[in-house]
Amino acid sequence: MSSEPTSTVEGSGVRTSRRIRILLVVAAAVLAATDLIVKAVAEAVLSAGATNDVGPINIRLVYNRGVAFSMGAGLPPWAVIAGTALVMAALLWYTLSAAPRMSLLSRAGAAVLLGGAAGNFIDRLDGQGVVDYLHSGWFPTFNLADVFVVGGVGLMVLGSFLSPAVPREER
Repeated sequence: MSSEPTSTVEGSGVRTSRRIRILLVVAAAVLAATDLIVKAVAEAVLSAGATNDVGPINIRLVYNRGVAFSMGAGLPPWAVIAGTALVMAALLWYTLSAAPRMSLLSRAGAAVLLGGAAGNFIDRLDGQGVVDYLHSGWFPTFNLADVFVVGGVGLMVLGSFLSPAVPREER
């Protein structure tokens, strides 16, 4: 008799689901860290209000105390942080519970979305607001995390239409 545990189809499915979730969280953490590094560089290099023209996008340091498109900017910081924390918790719960059933493209989108949301949430915690630095002139100033959020949602939607979800027996 061997003391080695035998792998069952059900057991390997649990390990695969765990690996999928871990990979998703690690990818999101790397993207959030990338966003936070870029924001730190923007704060170190740019002076508030000054605009650097680099083509179709201007680089300009702005602190967004609200949420998307500065909505809620007049609310107390604790209210914005609490509301954002609730949304982040719901997003994390949904993503981690649904990840094993998502298509690969939707999983990638979920990781990108979580990374962007986490980057903006962490940035918001200091009370100054979220660092925005990309300005087009016709759209509110935004940052890399915002690009991640929008791109992640887009990938998740595309993934749900283009790639079938993983059937239950293959998880």
